[in-house]
Amino acid sequence: MYSRQHPPTTDDVLGFFTKLSNWGRWGLDDQLGTLNLITPEARLRGIAAARHGISVSCAWDVATATDSTARDTEVQHFPPEEHRWGGVNEKVRYDCHDAAFTHLDAVSHIFWDGKFYNAREVVDVVDAEGGIKFGSVNVASAGLMTRGVLLDIPKARGVDWLELGEPIFPEDLAAAEERQNVVVQSGDAVLLRTGYDRMRRETDRRISGIDGQPGWHAACLPWLRERDVAYVGCDTGQDTLPSGYDTIPLPIHTVGQSAMGLWLIDHCDLYECAQTAERLQQWDFLLSAAPIRFEATSGSAVNPIATF
Repeated sequence: MYSRQHPPTTDDVLGFFTKLSNWGRWGLDDQLGTLNLITPEARLRGIAAARHGISVSCAWDVATATDSTARDTEVQHFPPEEHRWGGVNEKVRYDCHDAAFTHLDAVSHIFWDGKFYNAREVVDVVDAEGGIKFGSVNVASAGLMTRGVLLDIPKARGVDWLELGEPIFPEDLAAAEERQNVVVQSGDAVLLRTGYDRMRRETDRRISGIDGQPGWHAACLPWLRERDVAYVGCDTGQDTLPSGYDTIPLPIHTVGQSAMGLWLIDHCDLYECAQTAERLQQWDFLLSAAPIRFEATSGSAVNPIATF
C-alpha cells in the first residue's frame, strides 16, 4: 500500500495504466466503465441509506454571465405585442469542463498516449465536426444513482480545510472511514471533501492552476480500483496540483479515465452535505446525479443530490 512516507514513483504511476486497467473487463465495446459497478444491489443499498428523507445539493450555482458562460435573454410576445401574454427565453453557452461549476467527466474526456478507455484511438472517439463518437456523456442517461459516501478529510485531520497543493493519501481515507464508522464498498460513489467549500466561503480564495489545489494523490488510485468505486466527486478538480509527477500532471484524470474508465464529478460544493452528515452522524446516503442528455459531448453540468 502506498502512503505519504512511501508514495508511488513516476514508474509506479506509469505502471498503473496497465496494472489498474479495466480495458475489456465489461467487453471491448463497453462505454460505461466503472458505472457498470452500479448494480441493482448497489442501487438498493443506496436507497436503503436514505433514512431521514433529507436531501441536499452537492453543486455550486452556475453563474450565467461570466467568462465561463454566456447568457442571452430575450423577452418574447406571443403572438405580436398587442396581445397580453408573453414569455422569456435564454440561450446559455458554457464550457463542459470549466472549473467554475460542478460537472461530470465522461470517459471520453481524457486520453493517454493517444488512447481513451478501452483502447479507443483518438480518431475513433473524437470527430471535430460530429463530436464524441464513443463514451459520450449521454451513455449515462439512466443516471448515477448508488450509495454515496462522504469522506471528510479536514474533520479527520482536525483542521478547517486543506491548503492549496496539499495531497490526500490512502491513510487519510482510512482515517476518515474509521472516524465516520463507514466502509466504502463496491459500487459506491465517493465524495472527497478537502474543505475548499469552506475556504471559499470564509476567505473568498479561489482555486487556480498557478496556486495549486488539494485533492487525491496518485497513491489513491490502487485504493479506488481495489474498492471498485463506481465514480468519485470532489470539491476541487480531483487531482492534487501540483501532482508531483512532471510527466503525469493529472494522474487521477489520466489513469482514472483512460485506464480505469472512472467517471468524475469535478468541483462539487460539499459544505451542506458535510454539515448534514455531521449533524445526523450519517456519512452514507443515496447519491443521485443525472447529466443532461447531450449527444456527442465528453461532459455535462450536473447537480448531485445526497439524500440522507
